[in-house]
Amino acid sequence: MTAMALPTGDVHDFDFLDGDWVVQNRYLRTRLNADHIWEEFPGRARLERRLGGLVNVDEIEFPTRGFTGMTTRLFDVQDRRWSIYWTDTRRAVLAPAVRGGFDGDRGLFFGEDVEGGRAVHVRFIWERRPGGRAHWEQAFSLDGASWETNWVMEFSRPR
Repeated sequence: MTAMALPTGDVHDFDFLDGDWVVQNRYLRTRLNADHIWEEFPGRARLERRLGGLVNVDEIEFPTRGFTGMTTRLFDVQDRRWSIYWTDTRRAVLAPAVRGGFDGDRGLFFGEDVEGGRAVHVRFIWERRPGGRAHWEQAFSLDGASWETNWVMEFSRPR
């Protein structure tokens, strides 16, 4: 997706994620090889805004997986787009950014990465859901046309 075609957004797009969350994860065991065995595991996340909302950071713990992840989101005021970066304690290397924004309650973000030695297109979908819930999913594509969703997170507030 070209920079001109990337969705744009607003500095307040991720305000709904402020605070603490319980996260139910579904993770595709292997990717881009027609093996569709999903693994489920819990997580706990916390998001905080910085620099007047231009930056937000969340940390998510996966207690049954033995690692912690962190997302940093930066809002480019001039382009009106978010850049989203991921890292975790397994390697502590910043993954390439996905970029985009929200249209209403749904955000689309696109980027490029490598999976299993192959170049892949990456798509994130973020959704604000009723009842103080949120949804995130990641998909990969080899051709930019057909997408395989490989990680889904369902966010709810702790009781």
